[in-house]
Amino acid sequence: GVFAHLEMLEARDRREAVEQEEKEQREEKLAFLKSRLRELRLQRDQLREKLDRLEKGKVGKEGMALDPAHPGPREVLEWKIRSLRSLLQVFHLTGISGKRSRRGLCLSLGTAFEGSYLDSFHLELPVRPELRIRRHSIPAFIPLEQLSREFLHSDFRSFLGRLCQHLNGFVGRRLQVELLQEHFSDWIQGTLHRNSLCNLLTFTYNIPGNSRSFPFRARLLYRDPCRSLPTEVTVSCS
Repeated sequence: GVFAHLEMLEARDRREAVEQEEKEQREEKLAFLKSRLRELRLQRDQLREKLDRLEKGKVGKEGMALDPAHPGPREVLEWKIRSLRSLLQVFHLTGISGKRSRRGLCLSLGTAFEGSYLDSFHLELPVRPELRIRRHSIPAFIPLEQLSREFLHSDFRSFLGRLCQHLNGFVGRRLQVELLQEHFSDWIQGTLHRNSLCNLLTFTYNIPGNSRSFPFRARLLYRDPCRSLPTEVTVSCS
């Protein structure tokens, strides 16, 4: 009994040391990414200012100065493509990467939870004659159409940001359910119930080691689909 208890304490200390080291590594990496992101944003702003100055002084093919207040369709399209390229460079460090193809833009949205990199989702967006979603691998329960109507044409940055929040919230909740089933299967009675979005979770469990068994029923509700932590927890004892 004493040796087993000491071994348990030693194993716990090793596990805590490993977790602390991983946490410090994640914090260092996050600090580096934030610093790099600030640098890229500054470069992007400087390039935008330079581009604005060049556009104002641009001369048309006929030798007439273009009116910056009334740009032509081609100038507007070229400006949108340049803006999207700049955004893709910035978002690359936040898990969003993309490339140009003959069909338009191909985006890859990476997801992660507490330092663990999880699934990647993909979008294909033609830019001509207008920006739109052609194909994607986004799950059906993510409100992609709603986000597209609200942000795709008016604020592309917000569109990508909100979409990533929904995806990261979903994969974070799903991973926690998988870890719960993996590490606490001996505690859980019966089947752990969840919906496809993993924002409603119910299960019954026991506390081991007691002479009498008092099963508890837990209900976890995630009202904010962008979060990986529950907003409402109900525990009852039958």
